[in-house]
Amino acid sequence: MAAAAVWSVDPRTGREREQVAVEASGAEVDEAVRAAHAARGALADRAVRAALLRAAAARLDGARAHLVEAADAETALGPVRLDGELTRTANQLRNFADLVDEGAFLRIRIDHPDPAAAPPVPDLRRMCVPLGVVAVYAAGNFPFAFSVPGGDTASALAAGCPVVVKAHPDHPATSEFVLALLRRAAADTGVPPEVFGLVHGFDAGVALVSHPLLAAAGFTGSVRGGRALFDAAAARPVPIPFHGELGSLNPVLVTPGAVAERPREVAEGLAASMTLGTGQFCVKPGLVLVPAGEDGDRLVTALTAAVSDTEAGVLLDARIRDAFLAGVTERAALDGVASPVTPGAAGEHTVAAGFLTVDAARLAAEGPHDLLLEECFGPVTVLARYDGPAGAEALLARLPGNLTATLHLSAAEERGEGGAAALLERLTRLAGRVVVGGWPTGVAVADAQHHGGPYPAATSTATSVGTAAVERWLRPVAYQTTPEALLPPELRDGNPLGLPRHVDGRAERGA
Repeated sequence: MAAAAVWSVDPRTGREREQVAVEASGAEVDEAVRAAHAARGALADRAVRAALLRAAAARLDGARAHLVEAADAETALGPVRLDGELTRTANQLRNFADLVDEGAFLRIRIDHPDPAAAPPVPDLRRMCVPLGVVAVYAAGNFPFAFSVPGGDTASALAAGCPVVVKAHPDHPATSEFVLALLRRAAADTGVPPEVFGLVHGFDAGVALVSHPLLAAAGFTGSVRGGRALFDAAAARPVPIPFHGELGSLNPVLVTPGAVAERPREVAEGLAASMTLGTGQFCVKPGLVLVPAGEDGDRLVTALTAAVSDTEAGVLLDARIRDAFLAGVTERAALDGVASPVTPGAAGEHTVAAGFLTVDAARLAAEGPHDLLLEECFGPVTVLARYDGPAGAEALLARLPGNLTATLHLSAAEERGEGGAAALLERLTRLAGRVVVGGWPTGVAVADAQHHGGPYPAATSTATSVGTAAVERWLRPVAYQTTPEALLPPELRDGNPLGLPRHVDGRAERGA
């Protein structure tokens, strides 16, 4: 049987633009992984890795106009949004290059022998080493930042791991364009191009996670697809780490005091956040707990005005559009659900933003309204109106893990008055990032960032954004009573590479 064609499609029209490739066979997946595995030694030198990361950033910047044009044609995300995403992606590569130069991510620990200790301590030297070939499953809603050149690729390279990317079907041409740029960056730095691999097709993705030479995987996508791959990674004869970002409702809790003080500000911020990128952000606020009564009515009125002013938008593909339309229709038909602004079709290829309201008590017990506690990808959110602290807690107790949780407080509560600290602690149990007074959309690439959370937000405790993401692709090794001449240079006495280390319990600064 001939391999299926991979087409680039314009989501604004639904028309095929060009055939980009064909879906990879099992043999082609095997070839890509084996080639990456054979090339891994080229990434052993930290200086080479840092140079490669910077060269990749430079190549992306140099092709900016063409990249933005290509991605917009396949995603309809718009040149302004895509240009900003490309800047973030290039800067992310440079951030990881700086991390590699500095070397603290190796987490070097040295304990010299202490025969007087009980029990005696032998000579022990510990550092982190790369796992091996990493599979990256690209996301549809971020053709740069969470795809071929994105955070998973950047962090894996920083760790010293080659990557094989399973391209997302929503932007195959952009993926191939970026692959060519990354391989040119490899040539610029004397690295084999095989440290970057790319395959297309659903079956190729399944074959990739099952390959015996694959060491780990990173995924951004749906709960259903991510869980299937996670289970496959665990069911291998030799299981591998699977760092998946699967789904998130990203609850927001608005206190009565916050609504009383600034209903319009909260409503306008919510409208902007839930419709950003046509609601196609993994951190979109999908459930908002607001007080019942007159204060809640004021917020609903202000949100109605703000969302009604939002222009219709195009979703990433027809499949996502169909799922969005079916999802909002099914949710709006539930008993007790109102649609102050009805989300739905606004044209042949566009959708209009909207929101639903429901009493929080309907969500506090299992039943048909559980559908409102599932992520609906697109420009819609649910306002759950709670009656007092007990009503809010009853709903929070039913929520699964999330990437983010957000808290909006009154000025007095922000000063620590009332039960604000307890609310913050309550939301901390639900999410990997807690936002106070802001909105969750917009994930800064920074050392202190955490993008993950309890399942189903993620399948591990690691972050996929920020420099700490490098930790996903490393494992620690301790060397005991190993002769100096045989030790890796990073662990030798005298610190010949000038790295940050802890020696006998004390920090040792690099040169």
